[in-house]
Amino acid sequence: MAVLLATGLSANAQTDKVHLGVIYPVSTHGTHAPLDTNNFSFHALAGVSAEERGLAFAGLSLVVKNNVKGVAFAGFSNHIGNAVDGVLFAGFVNTYAIGKGMQFAGFSNIAVADAEGAQFSGFLNTSANLNGTQLAGFGNVAKNVKGAQFSGFFNVAKEVKGSQFAGFSNVSTGIIKGHQLAGFANIAEEVDGSQIAGFINVAKKVRGIQLAGFINIADSSDCPIGIINLIKNGEKSIGISYDETQTTLLSFRSGGKKLYGIIGGGYNLKNDDAVVAFEAGFGAHFFSSRYFRINTELAGITLEDFKRGEYFKSSFRLLPSVRISKTIELYGGASLNFISTNTSEGKALVSNYFWENKNRWSTNFNAFHIGYSAGLNFNF
Repeated sequence: MAVLLATGLSANAQTDKVHLGVIYPVSTHGTHAPLDTNNFSFHALAGVSAEERGLAFAGLSLVVKNNVKGVAFAGFSNHIGNAVDGVLFAGFVNTYAIGKGMQFAGFSNIAVADAEGAQFSGFLNTSANLNGTQLAGFGNVAKNVKGAQFSGFFNVAKEVKGSQFAGFSNVSTGIIKGHQLAGFANIAEEVDGSQIAGFINVAKKVRGIQLAGFINIADSSDCPIGIINLIKNGEKSIGISYDETQTTLLSFRSGGKKLYGIIGGGYNLKNDDAVVAFEAGFGAHFFSSRYFRINTELAGITLEDFKRGEYFKSSFRLLPSVRISKTIELYGGASLNFISTNTSEGKALVSNYFWENKNRWSTNFNAFHIGYSAGLNFNF
């Protein structure tokens, strides 16, 4: 047996389905190992074979020139020359041409051509075409995806039929038919589905919803939900408004044909201390015609003295509007408001509250009241 391990001159080397060794060529198949197909392989350090059809194990690395049908375990890496139809486990990296099944790696899975099934790695997964799932701690890269990409940092693909989920960003240079969900940013050429990002979404054409914590950018998007929405064929306006608390605001409204965002600032004419005003919110257009429409808005206004005083008002506004010209819109209507303040002047802004809290242990005064808002928008 020792002689066979050292020389690999066994007469049954080509037909033996069990391959045992230490490191190539110190094995039962010796120098003939790259030509052999095995049902079972066990190598203390590293092994080489033409094909594996069963279970293969190596303490360090496995090199298979053609295909693996079954399961391959390696402490560090698996290197498959052609296709995998089964499962690969590697402490660091799996490399292969085509994958069918599942590949698990502590660092990276690299498919030169296609992956059909699932790639799981601690750092990076790559493939030309993916029909299944990529899950990585850092990033996933594929040309075309039919399935889903999950990563802690980024996903990159040309076309996606499915979903991209990333802790930081998703990037598609082609068409998304599904969803992009990212903690910071989504970028796509066209989206037939939705983009949801913590900060920004960017696309050319969107058929669906863009939802961003701050900004949406697109050539065409009817339903963007963000504070700022820069839509090429949408609407943008700068307006001045006045409400029942004598707060005057200069606001920027931007969005698509149906939804828009609001951001603004201004001054309160009644208070002595908390006079600086900030506004942010969302709105929607209803019953639009050439000269008339109804805008509904959900917005928040805070008044600041930049000390310990607090005043916050949440408002639902129903605002009929008349378009005087293509660029000028006059609006005004009622609002339902909830306020929370810890200052006497904040409470005194309105006297006709129809509900207020009676909890003597609360430091804030909370109340509901009916108000109004009126203003003038200049569209561009």
